[in-house]
Amino acid sequence: MFWLLIAAGFGLLSLAHLAPFPFLLDAVAPAPALWRMPPDADAPAIYLTFDDGPNPTATPDLLDVLGRHGVRATFFLIDRHLNDETAPLVRRMFAEGHAVGLHSHTRALMLMTPTEVAATLSAAAARIERLAGSRPCRAFRPHAGARSGQMFAGLAAIDHVLVGWGWTLWDFNWYRRPDPAGLAERLAGRVSDGSIIVLHDGHHEDPAADRRYTVEAVDRLIPAVRARGLGFGTVC
Repeated sequence: MFWLLIAAGFGLLSLAHLAPFPFLLDAVAPAPALWRMPPDADAPAIYLTFDDGPNPTATPDLLDVLGRHGVRATFFLIDRHLNDETAPLVRRMFAEGHAVGLHSHTRALMLMTPTEVAATLSAAAARIERLAGSRPCRAFRPHAGARSGQMFAGLAAIDHVLVGWGWTLWDFNWYRRPDPAGLAERLAGRVSDGSIIVLHDGHHEDPAADRRYTVEAVDRLIPAVRARGLGFGTVC
C-alpha cells in the first residue's frame, strides 16, 4: 500500500507539470493558464495556433492559405528560429493581422528560476521586436506543455499568460505522419466555441522541417469548421 501511495503521488506530481491539459498546478499558479478561450454566444469561434516556427519552407504557404480563407491565427515562435531569413515572415504575420506569442524548444525552462524565465522570455520578445518591427503579445506556450511553479512565477513577473490547447486538439498522430484529410476531419469534429487547436508549422529541432501536412490540413479544416457555424480568432 505504501508503494502504491508513493506511485500515485509521483503520478500526480508528474501530471501537474507535464499533462497536456489543465491540472493541479494550473489551478494554484500565480500566473494564468489558458487552455480554452471564453465562449462567445454572439460570435462563436475556435482558435488556430501554430508552434515551432518561423519555418522558411512551410510558414509562407501556411500564411497564403490563411490569407486566402480570411482567417487570423496565433503563431508561437521559437527564438532561435528567428533570423534575417525568417524575420520577414514574422513581419508578414503582424502585417496580416495574426497574433505572435513566445514558444520554447526545450523543457529546460521548467528548471529555471523565476528571474531566469522572465529574462529569457523578455529577451526573446525584444529580439522579435528588433528584427520584425513589432512586439509579441504577452502569451507563452512551453515546449510540450511542460511547466513548473518557477515558470509560472516568472510569467507572473512579466505579466504573461501560459497558453495550452484543447483536449485531443493537436496534430500528434502516435509517431505516424499525420494525414491532412484525417486530421482536418478529426479536429473539425471535436471543436466547440472557445477551442484552442495546436498544429506545427515548424519543428523544435529542425528549423526547416517538412510541414506540408499542416498547410494541407488547415486548407481543409477552415471550411469544415465554418460549416459548423464557428468562426476564428486569436488568443491575444
